[in-house]
Amino acid sequence: MSDKKACLVVGAGDATGGAIARRFAREGFETCVTRRPRNQAALDELAASISKDGGTAHAFGVDARDEDAMIALFDQIESEIAPLEVVVFNIGANVWFPIGDTTTRVFQKTWELACLAGFLTGREAARRMEPRGHGTILFTGATASLRGGAGFSAFASAKAGLRNLAQSMARELAPKGIHVAHVIVDGMIDTAWGRENFPDVFKDPSKDNVLKPDHIAENYWTLHCQPRDAWTFELDLRPYCEKW
Repeated sequence: MSDKKACLVVGAGDATGGAIARRFAREGFETCVTRRPRNQAALDELAASISKDGGTAHAFGVDARDEDAMIALFDQIESEIAPLEVVVFNIGANVWFPIGDTTTRVFQKTWELACLAGFLTGREAARRMEPRGHGTILFTGATASLRGGAGFSAFASAKAGLRNLAQSMARELAPKGIHVAHVIVDGMIDTAWGRENFPDVFKDPSKDNVLKPDHIAENYWTLHCQPRDAWTFELDLRPYCEKW
């Protein structure tokens, strides 16, 4: 097992997270993918597709908000699969509610999914990587990481918190050999949900006006490969035609 290395993608959905997992699997990583237990079937399908393409994947149904479950997940990967070289936090939690309709439950759940879960993921990754003196921790952000929009009070608060978490970790861990980066994905991503709800945006694929998951994933691989004398903390990705 000493020659193996693992990549964990927390929030490995059907689009960006799955594409990131496939990208690292192609490079020979033991790729571990997680979503909430209710999505176990989709996770198993992703792992099977990675294996079919010649990679190695392990699927774990885990609620990333559960501290004990996350500690156990990291322990299991490190003891049974391989040392974690790369950890990606990719949970979105994008919700829209007018401020008057934003309940405490909505606000708290969004924060738990997009920020608390990111803290647990980052902390457990750091605990394993720090003694080894190397590793990569990547966080997926959004437009809301930088500015709040009307109706996005819960989402923007959580994503801004995640960005500051990532920045604090980068400043603390970079001198210890661990690369922490935050990726702002600014624009529509090519997903089944997007195609269903915004059909006009997808009318003409030749416009390249929608972010493709595989192209996003390529940037995560590039971040991991950066030499430590030229590390990026924050990378923003958007279509050429996106207003910002």
